[in-house]
Amino acid sequence: MTSAARLVAEGVVQALATMRARPSRAFLAGLAMAAAVATTAVVQTALTGLARSAREASARAFGSDSFVIAKVAAGTLSRRELAARIERNPDLTRSDVRFLESVAANRVLYAATAQRPADITSGGRRFENATVNGTQAALQDIRDVGVARGRFFTRDEELSDAQVVVVGSAVIDALFPAGEPLGAQIRIANRGFRIVGIQERQGTAGGVSLDRYVWMPLSAFERAFGAPRSVQVFAKSPTPAAGTTAAEDRARASMRARRHLSPGATDTFAIITPEASRNFVAAITERLGAAGPPIALMALLAAIVVVTNTTLVSVTQRTHEIGIRRALGARRVSIILETLAEALIIALAGGVAGLMIASGTLTAAAQVLAIRLDLEWPTIVGSTVAAAASGLVAGWYPARRAVASDVVTALRHE
Repeated sequence: MTSAARLVAEGVVQALATMRARPSRAFLAGLAMAAAVATTAVVQTALTGLARSAREASARAFGSDSFVIAKVAAGTLSRRELAARIERNPDLTRSDVRFLESVAANRVLYAATAQRPADITSGGRRFENATVNGTQAALQDIRDVGVARGRFFTRDEELSDAQVVVVGSAVIDALFPAGEPLGAQIRIANRGFRIVGIQERQGTAGGVSLDRYVWMPLSAFERAFGAPRSVQVFAKSPTPAAGTTAAEDRARASMRARRHLSPGATDTFAIITPEASRNFVAAITERLGAAGPPIALMALLAAIVVVTNTTLVSVTQRTHEIGIRRALGARRVSIILETLAEALIIALAGGVAGLMIASGTLTAAAQVLAIRLDLEWPTIVGSTVAAAASGLVAGWYPARRAVASDVVTALRHE
């Protein structure tokens, strides 16, 4: 063993002996570091999980390579601009959708969609304010509806005004806590509908639960609630090779022709692209992520102060002992190494405990929030490195203080 390795090993042994002599003090310092590391890991993992959940929910809600034609798109518009566009832009009607389908030339798939809240009942149970969507069968080819059991309704069922529905998991949980929902009858707007499909759990998008959704043929929706004043139209290229941009250009040209807009005239409709939804989600997650580093830094600073104070107290109480050791020939570097080792061991032990606390906390939170909150290796390694660095920073001043006093003065210290 080299002399440097021997000095480090002796420092670690002496640090462990010091900690064993005063375990409560080391425990409290380690607890402070555990709280800091747990806070850092939980915040980082939670922000990452929320960002991932937001991206996945956005893709489920809007589709990853689809786009939406609507009367207006709020986006970053001011209230005045939004009101002006609502007044200027005509409603998007079923006749507009039929025109789009007639000129699609197999280059664009369209699915008109209308939405409204409604109560749903089955037997003696009621689910209030479900989000009922009337749409077309082509929607399942445009975006991932996420049918876990059963199926989506067919084109024939759409054309025949069949009263069939695909239901979200939250509705199923409320109306059928024990029974078999597939094939069961539910009532919406005083009409009976048969469940043909059950969605997998979708989570939320924009703060709105997607598990409260109910999907039915648009024709059946119109019979139940009347013709909607305006619809949104989901659209997509039928072949991935053709690309989303070509389908968007075709849809825009078709809508401008439908509205008889001259070249250079402003569109009287809105096209919401996948990039727009992704950019919106990215902006939100970026703002959320900005809160992580300051929280982690404040937690680590607090832990550094506690570990520094604990190590400094240890050095102060051992001043006489340190003086004797130096009088017997102990080198300054040996005293510095054992003081740093004490702070480092406390910090690493606290860091490991903090990661265990974080893991348990995140597991419980994931079950409650129904999102994935995995403590990933980059977070584990980063938290461990941060704990070790904090320990070294915390131990540096006490280590310098330990060797700063004169040997004679240290020997006189009681």
